[in-house]
Amino acid sequence: MNHNNNSGHLLVQDRLTIDTVTSLYNNGLHANDSGQLVIDLSQVKTVDSAAVSLLLSWLREAQQKNIKLCFAHIPENLSSLARLYGVAEMLPLCGD
Repeated sequence: MNHNNNSGHLLVQDRLTIDTVTSLYNNGLHANDSGQLVIDLSQVKTVDSAAVSLLLSWLREAQQKNIKLCFAHIPENLSSLARLYGVAEMLPLCGD
């Protein structure tokens, strides 16, 4: 994961699985000066159901911190899981 606290951009790489989501979540969310954060998932290759939980947890954290959050470049395998669980519409998308 690459994270720049000042840019409001979080690039998630490689795996979003049960083995990686806890450390990603524990890093916390950091918006830019205008209160916005883009989570870029373009480099994610492997996902499992924990990835969906992580996205929802990030969304909840962003709402609590008044951060305007959006997800960019959600890979098809993650989109498919979100649709399967009926939460795809809850995930705010950036203009991919």
